[in-house]
Amino acid sequence: MPSFINHLATLGFGTEIIYSLVIIVCSLMIYFGTKELYELSSYKGIKYFRQAFLFFAIAYFFRSFIKFILVYFSANRILDIHPRIFAPLFGQVTLFLFIYFSSMAIFYLLYSVMWKKWNSGSKKIYFFHLLAFVISLFIILSRNALVYLGINFLLFFIVLFIVYISYKNNKKETRVHKHNLYVIYLLLSFFWILNIIDILIPEFFQTFQLFVYIASLIVFLMMLYKVLKKAGSN
Repeated sequence: MPSFINHLATLGFGTEIIYSLVIIVCSLMIYFGTKELYELSSYKGIKYFRQAFLFFAIAYFFRSFIKFILVYFSANRILDIHPRIFAPLFGQVTLFLFIYFSSMAIFYLLYSVMWKKWNSGSKKIYFFHLLAFVISLFIILSRNALVYLGINFLLFFIVLFIVYISYKNNKKETRVHKHNLYVIYLLLSFFWILNIIDILIPEFFQTFQLFVYIASLIVFLMMLYKVLKKAGSN
């Protein structure tokens, strides 16, 4: 049985591409599926929610590109690729873009539930862009995966705290209605961290890699189902 599990957990490049492709398709379907809802309501929460999944789609595109680079350079980690002619362009820049867009996806998701409390308009969005840029640049320059993971776990607990505060501040009937949505938001944030670990330290949970991918897909499919159901009822 252990050898069977290890066999399942050892994923090839083709499986990685399929995994990224399914999440990209789900994210884009969520983005375009909520277009009419936003146009009809002009609700800013939907606007930021849509942007989050657009950024998820872009981030997972660069994630699949990183996996290709690892195969091409026969490297275990993207940070292990030493500066060469093409490595700075295909390795470091791609990693920078992946971290930037995935961070912005989480920030937009967070902003979609807190925009009423943070009614500072575009200034808050500009701050998130700057923060995502600084985080991305920091990991590229420091080449320290553990420090970056520490930052992301800190961000996750901040997300956890803010979502909890938002949940508690909602009225009781609204709280019950949005309970599953908040859970999905937290799961998206959690699996976002696991995917970053998979990129920076692939051997960290190699034995459970397949199960992490399946769980991530389930979360995105649940979100897609809720969006399609909501769009179909309007």
